[in-house]
Amino acid sequence: MQPIYLDHAATSFPKPPTVGARMQEYVDRIGASVNRGSYAAAQQAGLTVLQLRQRLCELFAFHSVPHVVLTPGNTWGLNLLLLGALRPGDHCLVSAVEHNAIMRPLVQLTHRGVTFDRIPCDSTGRLLVEWIEPLLRDNTRLVLLTHASNVSGALNDVQEVGKMCHRYEIPFALDAAQTAGHVPIDFAALGLSALSVPGHKGLLGPQGIGALLLRPDFAETLEPVICGGTGSASDSEDVPAYFPDRLEPGTPNLPGVFGWEAALAYLQKTTVHAVQAHDRILSQRFLNGLRDLPGVNLIGPDTAENRVGVFSLDFPGKDNAEVAAMLEERFGILTRCGLHCAPSAHRTLGTFPRGTVRLSFGWYTTEQEVDRALEAVVAISAK
Repeated sequence: MQPIYLDHAATSFPKPPTVGARMQEYVDRIGASVNRGSYAAAQQAGLTVLQLRQRLCELFAFHSVPHVVLTPGNTWGLNLLLLGALRPGDHCLVSAVEHNAIMRPLVQLTHRGVTFDRIPCDSTGRLLVEWIEPLLRDNTRLVLLTHASNVSGALNDVQEVGKMCHRYEIPFALDAAQTAGHVPIDFAALGLSALSVPGHKGLLGPQGIGALLLRPDFAETLEPVICGGTGSASDSEDVPAYFPDRLEPGTPNLPGVFGWEAALAYLQKTTVHAVQAHDRILSQRFLNGLRDLPGVNLIGPDTAENRVGVFSLDFPGKDNAEVAAMLEERFGILTRCGLHCAPSAHRTLGTFPRGTVRLSFGWYTTEQEVDRALEAVVAISAK
């Protein structure tokens, strides 16, 4: 029985064939670092880094290549953002369904005098935008939200949030872990000050790399969190004042850069709009199969238009962990069970502490695989 991988919310698999090929090419034939040498291999590596930044600009309608900061992943980028932007006495707004990549650094900051409030969400996990204004304070310095919940798949109306933040002159940042590569994102149209993305999910790249896109004026307000050698301004022990060097110390993950650049080239050729249309077809097919099915509860929106292809299921009267194990052992369906590093989301959705069984789709998921997953869910829910 061929396993069916339905854990794309954690990481996409498989990758486009060019990803591994380009990573191997770097390791086997190039090997040089960037900003540390002027020989041909180092220049080739530097050019690929630049091409990666340019592709990210094109993908997200962003217009400042130097302010595309490459990171070791989305969690790293969110930490750079929170720890760099918020100071004692500042206040931050987040949603009630945030991932621990946001909540853990934010809770750490409360020990240094930062405060925050959670914007309520509805029963599907979607942000209640009308609650933002009442929660704003004179010292609110940042609104940071997930674009879509990694538990319920609910897609937030971030365009309205961007307009509100612009009206109040408050920086607005977006965690696009579940939407980058799945949903078109226009940095300027959304009124963003910052956008953090992982390379390894919908953007189809390898693990261990991500990016933080920063509006230039907002970038100037961030304090560097990690400092060290950059290969630039080596005559000074001060952190460089210019970007991206200011927030990119140390040797970058160059195999990851080569792999991710190849992944983005593939995605640009495929187009995010095509991926979104594919996601909606699969999502609607899955929702239709779940409709009125006894013995299983869908946690999240029940329409394909208000969500991404991330589905949490609860099996009343059963242990969800045992259900996930059964899906793999009996049917070859690979899912993720538990709290998904988002306890706040599960509290909001009423599934804490038992968690849910999460199935999530990607570009390489087929309709036949969705049907097999549905058959498995039907078989288990009937017992």
